[in-house]
Amino acid sequence: MTKAILVLEDGRSFTGTAYGAVGETFGEAVFTTGMTGYQEVLTDPSFHRQVVVQTAPQIGNTGVNEEDDESDRIWVAGYVVRDPARRPSNWRSKGDLGERLAAEGVVGISGIDTRALTRHLRDRGAMRVGVSSVDVDPQSLLQRVREQAQMLGADLSAQVTTGERYTVQAEGEHRYTVAALDLGIKRNVSRRLAARGVTTHVFPASSSIDDLLKVSPDAVFFSPGPGDPATADGPVGLAQEVMRRQVPLFGICFGSQILGRALGFGTYKLGYGHRGINQPVLDKTTGKVEVTSHNHGFAVNAPLDTVIGTEFGDVEVSHVCLNDNVVEGLRGIEVPAFTVQYHPEAAAGPHDADYLFDRFVELVEKKG
Repeated sequence: MTKAILVLEDGRSFTGTAYGAVGETFGEAVFTTGMTGYQEVLTDPSFHRQVVVQTAPQIGNTGVNEEDDESDRIWVAGYVVRDPARRPSNWRSKGDLGERLAAEGVVGISGIDTRALTRHLRDRGAMRVGVSSVDVDPQSLLQRVREQAQMLGADLSAQVTTGERYTVQAEGEHRYTVAALDLGIKRNVSRRLAARGVTTHVFPASSSIDDLLKVSPDAVFFSPGPGDPATADGPVGLAQEVMRRQVPLFGICFGSQILGRALGFGTYKLGYGHRGINQPVLDKTTGKVEVTSHNHGFAVNAPLDTVIGTEFGDVEVSHVCLNDNVVEGLRGIEVPAFTVQYHPEAAAGPHDADYLFDRFVELVEKKG
């Protein structure tokens, strides 16, 4: 077994064993609390440039397959687990997780106290980190960790977006057409829309309003994605153009932050973020509490209990995280637009919020 070390920017270090590729990697250390869905986590573009710590102690038990990926590659910068499975066992398994990580060059570490690391990140916040199985001198690695770029101010959507437009056809009878801006889209978004008779045209993040309108969309969708929303001026301007034309708009996660900025709100970085499949959120429209899937390190700064006047009419906060009162959704009262900060397309994860895709379709029907 090859020795590996993990060093945080504040000097805290952990020693373990190389998992996946042998090498060295840097990124922002974050933790995710899901006990299932590690393959979806690894292939989620929103984790670009992040070293992900799995809080569940055993990872890799069900192996990997060809169907559960949320994109065409692994996006995490590095991977941290306590106890990797020695042998995968599942009828859908096509391979071993550690071998897949190695094949895609993903540097990881196993055998460390992920509980202690998670508690440290909860206390101190997400921070820069390095994982190495080639240079195992903590002081040497620490110096390079502190030379890395921060996540605050990182403009990353252009690094994960599609290179050219593609289309996901509706299942069964075609009902509506959606133009989706790919800021780091997950495959399950298009699948959930397709199941409702929606054909989705997925556009690069740099697309203009004219590009989107060429497909005569009944609605526009802004996808999840990585990075600091304060840097995404292009998508913010595009969201404003969509709202000026009164085209129904739905945004998820990063897309929610983009719409928040387009409406005139600020955004800020959370201490350690929301990542996992067990986050309680109140839907203020129905009064119901949903267990939801999250992956965000930034949030919209908007008042929770008042209607806010904007250039596009009155807006209200529609969803709130019950753990910390973070804004988890916005709803336009006079403009056909709404967002959620979490992931109703959750895969793997709870499906409490799947109804939001129905709400999106209803918004289109009402507008029509």
